[in-house]
Amino acid sequence: MSMSKTTNTYNRQNWEDAEFPILCQTCLGDNPYVRMIKERYGKECKICTRPFTIFRWCPGARMRFKKTEICQTCARLKNVCQTCLLDLEYGLPIQVRDAALKVVENLPQSEVNKEYYIQNIDKELKDTDGTEAIGVVGKTLAASDMLSKLARTAPYYKRNRPHICSFWVKGECKRGEECPYRHDKPNEPDDPLSEQNIKDRYYGRNDPVAEKILKRAASLPTLEPPEDRNITTLYVGNLPEDITEPMIRDNFYQYGEIRSIALVPRQQCAFVQYTKRSASELAAEKTFNKLVIGGHKITIKWAHSQAKQSVAKTDRRFEINAIPPPMTANNPNDFFNLQQEQVTVLPPGMKLHQIPPSLIPASSYQMYSQAYAAPYSMPSGAAVLNSIPPPPGSSVSNQIHYPSQDPSRLGAIKK
Repeated sequence: MSMSKTTNTYNRQNWEDAEFPILCQTCLGDNPYVRMIKERYGKECKICTRPFTIFRWCPGARMRFKKTEICQTCARLKNVCQTCLLDLEYGLPIQVRDAALKVVENLPQSEVNKEYYIQNIDKELKDTDGTEAIGVVGKTLAASDMLSKLARTAPYYKRNRPHICSFWVKGECKRGEECPYRHDKPNEPDDPLSEQNIKDRYYGRNDPVAEKILKRAASLPTLEPPEDRNITTLYVGNLPEDITEPMIRDNFYQYGEIRSIALVPRQQCAFVQYTKRSASELAAEKTFNKLVIGGHKITIKWAHSQAKQSVAKTDRRFEINAIPPPMTANNPNDFFNLQQEQVTVLPPGMKLHQIPPSLIPASSYQMYSQAYAAPYSMPSGAAVLNSIPPPPGSSVSNQIHYPSQDPSRLGAIKK
């Protein structure tokens, strides 16, 4: 039996005796047939230093044995688990819960005042059924948006894993798979999460786990209202397939007067328009990442102004059509870098093979006659080819001599 240093034997009637501990679902484990070892006045409470009944049990297979650390009076005073000292409703540290609820409870720190305070709390507990929190926490315990976002919705059984085997870290563990401890790499010695104190966690101060959660809460996404005050429409997405307009109205009418609801079943979304901007801001604040309809977590966003969207589309179309064609530095009319003397503009209705020679530039005509006309010229048409006058303004010199144009060959052909 444990004897408290600050509690005399005449105060033994204030020692705590219980039949079952106050535990969270994670510490209790997933085994419905868990067996516990009970010892009356086996340990002192690490907060009030009073002897209390301790319980010891194994929460599941391949888990470590756990036991109660604080008495039930201290647990009810803060509404926490006797083993992990986390809030029973949200599963969060006390520092996070008190910061979200803005609770400040100054518990006595000295041994005498602490003992007197605990005795008064025990008197209050006699008039209750013991299932509700007492003190400042019990009076202010209410729903909070921050707590609902950070709360754990399912048990976290990894917290019950065995401790790391120190022999395995040294490379000297000879048990192998039969070792009841965990063969994993230990955390870094400078990790602040490894430095936790039960008293600091209970009083909500200097808790590294709570500070990490508070930093994560500060970085949670928020829905900022648009600058345009005329926008009073909310986009409601990820709706169930069997959603109806009355179901949407039942979830949004409480924030203000609704002007219209446009339901788009194919896209599984809807647009809720309010008559006032204040009502739409209130609805966005209360439903963002919180609304659940038919088992679907609803997506809430601000709708965009259609006037701005039409202006943006017009500007984009103007930018695409206003792209100028490339030009060369020598000839600004040479859009495709052909380096011609001039660009021929066809009259309406005229095709490319109908271009008269007078419209073809001199250099282009000469290149055509040398590259295309000569290889395909027939002997009978040699005189006709030579009789074609050059275009005006062009001078064709150094005519090419072809063997088919020899007089002897022409005479032989005529005979």
